[in-house]
Amino acid sequence: MEALLSQFTFLSDQSLHDKSFDPSTIEDLMKLFEIESYKAWAAAELEQEREVEEAEDAMQEAEEHLNSAMESAMDEFRRFEEELERISRDEVESLVQTAEKARNMGNLMEKKASIASKKYIEAALNSATASMKSAWKGISSGKVHPS
Repeated sequence: MEALLSQFTFLSDQSLHDKSFDPSTIEDLMKLFEIESYKAWAAAELEQEREVEEAEDAMQEAEEHLNSAMESAMDEFRRFEEELERISRDEVESLVQTAEKARNMGNLMEKKASIASKKYIEAALNSATASMKSAWKGISSGKVHPS
């Protein structure tokens, strides 16, 4: 393009100084300018298309990377969720077992307390009966103790 500008400058100077100058030479030069402009435009368009393709490829690669990262994160979340669910289930089972043991122990303690109270009542009745028998023997034998 610089060579064409240099040629245009030369022909412009020549047209000013030379009366026999043929203007068609400038027209030919202008056609060369036009051709060179189209070439530059086509090259710029090709470069732009190449850059667009590179940008699209980079976007596709970034999208694939993002999808991969999202899938990986979701897999990790699912594993975490499953582990948390397993831990919760184990905790609930442990609490249920502890509650069952406490209930069984409560039932056993209730039975033991019931047996103990029956034995206490029996002992109290036996003691009262023995006291009554002793008192009755004392009365029937005629031995009354002065109080």
